[in-house]
Amino acid sequence: MCEFFVKADPIKYEQRSRTVRIHGVLTSLRLENMVWDILAEMAEQEGRTTNALISLFHDEILAQRGEVPNFASFLRVTCMRYLRRAAAAADRTDPAAGDTPAPPRLAVVAVAAQPR
Repeated sequence: MCEFFVKADPIKYEQRSRTVRIHGVLTSLRLENMVWDILAEMAEQEGRTTNALISLFHDEILAQRGEVPNFASFLRVTCMRYLRRAAAAADRTDPAAGDTPAPPRLAVVAVAAQPR
C-alpha cells in the first residue's frame, strides 16, 4: 500500500504560493499543487473561479466561526472532505446499471458581507 503513495509525483505535493483577493485585500496562500488542482475542480463544478470559491469559503467560515485562524489548513481539509464525498458517491452507483457518479455539489450558502 505504501508504494502507491511513495511513488506519487513530487510535483503534486510541492507547495506553491498564490495571491488571492478577499474583499479587496491581497492574501498569499501557500498550498500543495494537488490542493490547488482540487480547488480548481471544485470551483469549475460550481461555475466560479478558484479565487471566487476561496473567497466564498473565507466568508462562510468567518460567518460560522467569527474568525479564520488557519485558512490554509481549512482549505486542505475541505479538499479531503470533497474527495471523500466523491468516493462515497461513486460507491453508491451501479456501473452495471449504467449509473455514472455525479460529482459532488458544494453546499454553498450566500453570506452577507460583514462590515469591517
